[in-house]
Formats: sequence, structure tokens, C-alpha cells
Amino acid sequence: MERERGKETEGIEVEMFRNFLWKTLGFVGYTIQYGCIAHCAFEYIGEVVVCSGPSMEPTIVNHDVVFSERMSRHLCKIQKGDIVIAKCPFDPHMNICKRVIGLEGDKVCTSDPSDLFKAHTYVPKGHVWLEGDNLRNSNDSRNYGPIPYALIRGQMLLKLSLLSSMGPLSSGEE
Repeated sequence: MERERGKETEGIEVEMFRNFLWKTLGFVGYTIQYGCIAHCAFEYIGEVVVCSGPSMEPTIVNHDVVFSERMSRHLCKIQKGDIVIAKCPFDPHMNICKRVIGLEGDKVCTSDPSDLFKAHTYVPKGHVWLEGDNLRNSNDSRNYGPIPYALIRGQMLLKLSLLSSMGPLSSGEE
């Protein structure tokens, strides 16, 4: 009789272990599945970005939170006036937030606003010219030249910070 109770208890413990194992494996499976979905969403659809630095003032100020969509980049729909997030050309671990001033083939001014004589150049094929809205306090294409289109990560669509200034970002051409 006692032997049967021992087998019964052992059977219950084995069943409890199996249930625990299946629940754990199910949780791990869902975690991996949702992790993959989140990765694809952030990589191909869009992401929330915190901007820092004064280069885009007054449009985007330090610590503003914005939504950047990535579909335009894949569909080659980036236009002059768009604000984009791009990989920094001299530090691949850093992103930059700038406005598109020129596309391939466009003639752009390479001088500082205070320069008496203005210099110009053409944006080469497969590149874009990026500048901050705060021209006097921006490290941009005037310093490092045009950047390859492939470095663009996404286009800014919506400012999410400060409820009073929430809304779509303008193209800068008014």
C-alpha cells in the first residue's frame, strides 16, 4: 500500500515537473517570438528617439522625444527639408539628427553663414547633404561633407515631448 502511495506521489511530482517544464518552454518561446516581432518593428517600421544637442534648435531642442519612421528610407522617399536620423559618418556608434538640404546632383552652399564669399559644391550620386537648423552651432555636412544615403536610419515624423509642442514636424520650407 505504501509502495503504491510512493509511486502515486512520484507520478504527481513527475507530472508537476512536466507542467512546469512546458510552461517555462512556452514562456521562453513567446519571449523569443515577441522579441523578434519587436526587433522587426524597430528595424523596419520605426522607433522612438531622444534627441540631444543644440544643432536642431529651435525645431528640436535638447532631450526632445521624437518618432522616427524607417519605411521612407527603404522606399527612397527622403526629400529636401526632411529631418532624418543617420549614422554619424565618423563614429558608427553615434546617431545624428539633421535636416536634408540637398540630394544627389543638387548644388549646395558649403560656407558658414558668416562667410563673406560663398563656396558651393554638388552632392555626389548616392549621397545627401545634411545640416542642422542651428547653423552657428551644428557639426554637419559643412564639416564632414555629404553622407552616403545608406547611413540614413529613418525620417522624423512626430515630436512626442512637451504636450504644448506635440505634433508633426514641418519640412522647413515655408
